[in-house]
Amino acid sequence: MKRMKHSILPVAFFALLPILFVISPVEAGTIVVPGVTGGAFTVKVTSIKEARFRTTVHQQYDFSCGSAALATLLTYNYEEPVTEQEVFKAMFDKGNKEKIRREGFSLLDMKNYLEENGYKAAGYKVTLDRLSQIGVPAIVLINIRGYKHFVVVKGVSAKSVLVSDPAVGAKTIPRAEFESTWNGLIFIILNKKNVAKNYFNRDREWHVKEKAPLGLALSPSELASVTLMLPGVLR
Repeated sequence: MKRMKHSILPVAFFALLPILFVISPVEAGTIVVPGVTGGAFTVKVTSIKEARFRTTVHQQYDFSCGSAALATLLTYNYEEPVTEQEVFKAMFDKGNKEKIRREGFSLLDMKNYLEENGYKAAGYKVTLDRLSQIGVPAIVLINIRGYKHFVVVKGVSAKSVLVSDPAVGAKTIPRAEFESTWNGLIFIILNKKNVAKNYFNRDREWHVKEKAPLGLALSPSELASVTLMLPGVLR
């Protein structure tokens, strides 16, 4: 019996070798799959990480979620391609450098950047239902166990919130969980809504596991107070 056990294992292994060699990466993002007639065909594949960051700018530094969130909003929701580095440099050059080094970017930094580039933007206190009625993506600040983090809300349903998170990419969060981490403020662009509305609550975004808004507008001093509140040293 022992002799048979030792002989079966190599036979099974060698029987699998043709499949292992055929279903192998030929280049990044593709695999070769054997066909039923003995041939093979190439299939393009997308990793979960690639899918999650398809419409989200990946932040490069621990304290740069503000610039990455704004780059995400402009690039993938307003059809205005811009890199995180471009937004970061522009906001840092024009902002309060000491405060930015100490706390990160604020919504006022974002507002100033947008207005210099032809946009009108403001912060409002609203509910998720009201944001859903407004129907445009918004930057919000969430607090996860003391870690304050900017994300872009791209959709709202009865049970979940769809966000583009610069740290982990697109994801859905149970509505109650999201509301427990959110301060109720949204930061939105007021013009070019005809463009942005096309990117709110898109079906394809939800499948990745991969009118003037009503509410009390925030003053410049209130916008300036909404920052990352994270220590960091700019390099």
